[in-house]
Amino acid sequence: FHIRAGKVYLSPIIDCFDGLVISWTIGTRPDADLVNTMLDAAVETIADSEVRPILHSDRGGHYRWPGWLERIDAAQLVRSMSRKASSQDNAACEGFFGRLKTEFFYPRDWRAFTVAQFIDEVDAYIRWYNKTRIKMSLGGRSPIEYRKSLGLTP
Repeated sequence: FHIRAGKVYLSPIIDCFDGLVISWTIGTRPDADLVNTMLDAAVETIADSEVRPILHSDRGGHYRWPGWLERIDAAQLVRSMSRKASSQDNAACEGFFGRLKTEFFYPRDWRAFTVAQFIDEVDAYIRWYNKTRIKMSLGGRSPIEYRKSLGLTP
């Protein structure tokens, strides 16, 4: 995102099952620290699970960095990467970013916001998205409500 105060980067992991944003980091640089923090948080959420998801990403350099690959291997995750210039391969994440921009970013005037304030707003939107925003594909439930209805989340 580009706001008057500077650039802000969001690195999320979206669960293709229901669109839940499993983990995310927001920062001012698209670097290894941004994606490693996001990946470490995601791994914590599945630590006690026998399920090992496929982790799909675009072809950004930080997703090809040896440290990223080592983290994926250590967590026993399967890595998948988009073909070059093929956003359809990453449809769940691209769709989330489209909704984020349409519902949250474009309708607001961000000129008076600092980077820190903007980051707080993005974080609040994602929490709202997971907990409250309904999806018709989930029977009019939010991702968290849907998981609760299936007994997947307490």
